[in-house]
Amino acid sequence: MEVITFGETMVLFNPDSTGPLRYVHSFSKSIGGAESNVAIALSRLGHEAGWFSRLGNDEFGRYIKSVIRGEGVDISRVVEDREKSTGLLFKERFAHVDPNIYYYRKNSATSNLSVEDLDYEYIKKAKILHITGITLALSKSARETVYKAIEVAKEGNVLISFDPNIRLKLWRIEEARQVLLDVAKKVDIIFPGISEGELLLGIDDPNEIAKKFLEMGCKIVAVKLGKEGCYVASNNEEQFVKGYVVEKFEDTVGAGDGYAAGFLSGVLKKSSLKECAQLANGVGAMATLVRGDMEGFPTISQVMQFMGKEKHIDR
Repeated sequence: MEVITFGETMVLFNPDSTGPLRYVHSFSKSIGGAESNVAIALSRLGHEAGWFSRLGNDEFGRYIKSVIRGEGVDISRVVEDREKSTGLLFKERFAHVDPNIYYYRKNSATSNLSVEDLDYEYIKKAKILHITGITLALSKSARETVYKAIEVAKEGNVLISFDPNIRLKLWRIEEARQVLLDVAKKVDIIFPGISEGELLLGIDDPNEIAKKFLEMGCKIVAVKLGKEGCYVASNNEEQFVKGYVVEKFEDTVGAGDGYAAGFLSGVLKKSSLKECAQLANGVGAMATLVRGDMEGFPTISQVMQFMGKEKHIDR
């Protein structure tokens, strides 16, 4: 397996019309979860990816497994919880602005994720372990699981990538800052956004954000700048990489996960830092073209055409 990741994926209900949810009467069902998004995006880009979690022994849990398995992602380490339910989330839309998100995940099956759910050998055989701050925020046991996974990955010389993915609906910033900065010292690649740089470091300058994380021990820092692109840095080089223009986006949720997957795809291919960033920008931009958290992730051929690196043939 090239990339292993784990965390909470929920059943997502997307409104079929805009406006307050009390006036919405029909929804489209799909799935939403940062870690499974990354795994699915990597699978579409042609990589072997595995995702695991705890899911309720219910129809929603079965639905999530069916969708993720259908995307070519290995789910063999998913644990069924016969006592807790699978989490849900609802989106609320107002024209073309970022949707409001309502979570129904308290005491969900995944919040009871524990160290006992880890398959150490499964992690050690991967090339990259990808983690996010969301799992760290779910519960004490989920946090302990992330820390143990990091320890196991280091024992196996597995590269560790980390998206802080701050969700202030899950924890207070004081606690988040302490935990996320501690984890940042243990990882190889980190994907902070400008807002996360401000919340964690009190800095909004991409160059300074990158410098701080490199000083903590990260080998690569990719600062996400939205439509502007990204600023990437290692101990040997640093540069701004321009983003791709999207005239009319449908949904920005999942763009950051697509960015991370694109970057990790480049790392797996041993591409240059700039090439990793370009691919990340391309996948992230394409994710915004389609409504849904993971529906817009492209194949490698599609993103190459989008980036102008391959010729598109209509018919």
